Amino acid sequence: MYGEPALPPDFVSLPQVNPDAPQGGSFRWGEAGSFDSLNPFITKGRPASGINTLVIETLMGRNYDEPFSLYGLLAESVDTDEARSFVEFTLREEARFSDGSAVTVEDVMWSVETLGTQGNARYAAAWGKIASMEQTGPRSVRFTFNVEDRELPLIIGLRPILKKAQWDGKDFTQSSLDAPIGSGPYLVDRMEPGSFISFRKDPNWWGKDLNFNRGLWNLDEIRYDYFTNAQAIFEAFKAGELSAYNESNASRWGTNYDFPAVKSKAIVKSEIPHRRPSGIEGLAFNTRKPLFADWRVREALILSFNFEFINQTLNAGILPRISSYFGNSALGMAPGQPAEGRELELLTPFAADLPLGTIEGYALPVSDGSAGNRRNIRAAAALLEEAGWSVGTDGVLRNATGEAFSFEILLSNGQDDLAAATAIWTEALRPLGITARVTMVDDAQYKERTNAYNFDMTHYIRGLTLSPGNEQILYWGRAGVDQPGSRNWPGINSEAVEALIAAMVSAKDRAEFEAATRALDRVLTAGRYVIPIWYSDVARLAHKSDLRYSKQIPLYGHWLGFMPDTWWQEN
Repeated sequence: MYGEPALPPDFVSLPQVNPDAPQGGSFRWGEAGSFDSLNPFITKGRPASGINTLVIETLMGRNYDEPFSLYGLLAESVDTDEARSFVEFTLREEARFSDGSAVTVEDVMWSVETLGTQGNARYAAAWGKIASMEQTGPRSVRFTFNVEDRELPLIIGLRPILKKAQWDGKDFTQSSLDAPIGSGPYLVDRMEPGSFISFRKDPNWWGKDLNFNRGLWNLDEIRYDYFTNAQAIFEAFKAGELSAYNESNASRWGTNYDFPAVKSKAIVKSEIPHRRPSGIEGLAFNTRKPLFADWRVREALILSFNFEFINQTLNAGILPRISSYFGNSALGMAPGQPAEGRELELLTPFAADLPLGTIEGYALPVSDGSAGNRRNIRAAAALLEEAGWSVGTDGVLRNATGEAFSFEILLSNGQDDLAAATAIWTEALRPLGITARVTMVDDAQYKERTNAYNFDMTHYIRGLTLSPGNEQILYWGRAGVDQPGSRNWPGINSEAVEALIAAMVSAKDRAEFEAATRALDRVLTAGRYVIPIWYSDVARLAHKSDLRYSKQIPLYGHWLGFMPDTWWQEN
């Protein structure tokens, strides 16, 4: 995205792999929930894990040891100009789908257009920025853009490439259990909808000798088993049914791993560090609801959320709090500090419409750690009164029209830690005269309700990269306020957000890009759209001792592209 790629044209393999890894073995992973579709490219249905990464390939592949650099995968070469006003890809002559047919320019053009016009909302924005696409040679295709957006060549390079002929006469928008024909390393082998899906290595995979793939995809079988909740997954792991388990609770990491397989060293514990942003996780306000339209109300509820006490209760106080969306990186704002320099220049045109603290400096409130959280509760009550809410003689918080302050927190089954956190918080809301109720639903209902924004508040998590770009529009862009199926669950509707994302993707150097991202971080954090919880700067993985990974941990750590992509099984 900026500067030169880290690897030379003749690189042997990615730096985070073992290029001489043994081939063979199997890997089983547990997923909470269910699935009823093998089409992960549309809004409908609950897609099975693995299709996108194991079966389908893209024109270029990402090296997760760099912020954002791509290398040839289906494409043998890429061409663009200084302004990145177009991008042209030339396909590898040897690229094949699993049925032996060649990957063609027609497949590429059909995939990009179909995803952009009929696929999930995340594909639509980039399609709208393509002025034209044309075949320029037997294996070459050119996309010309209608806006200034330096990320677009990379985005098109990462579009899934599907086999056009497979979809002839079929409705692409309907969920299906027919496995897509892809060009990737694995084939769908066996499955039981809602229960498990198993992938086996394609012995005729065209890309097995490509330098980008050397040391990747070493396992013969990768299987995903589905369970009702995280506790059931952990019990299956303890029983030896699964290959690995990602422990999200730092306290349990120290207390729950004394079972026999750990003691015999059949299971080992690994901590995988990373250098990526914290991202955002917490309880999102649906600002489409009048109840949460006022930032002062949202700040009051943030004040009432006693993070220090909750974190101590659930995590032994080990995990740090998310301070901002891009915290833990150079892209994050300085909490509590005023905007200066280029950040201030970018924010100034929108100053009149920005919540208090965006420019002056905003930091999340800190409690004294006691259960009472009295100082913050008093501050919350004052803000609510300022926003037009007052407690009546019946002890209920009401607005000027007499409407009670009451809302629902929507969670999916299996979110036990979050349910415990909300149980503590809802009790803390009672002295303010607020009633909050927690509703737990299955993953199908959860997906349906969040796609339609049919919630007051819900769990919200967005992982963020060291090179954020156009995906930010999907996360927080205005179109997602009314467009079903977007990832803008909080309903963020901000002119400043739109302008700052545009500044990010048009930036020609790293300094301008970082300033725009820090300014965006300020707008999002001071917008009080989410009550942030905790994050971890390491992943805590328990896994079978014969499963190994390279000593060189990628920049992004345990994230996309790491497990099981780079792992192997010792014979």
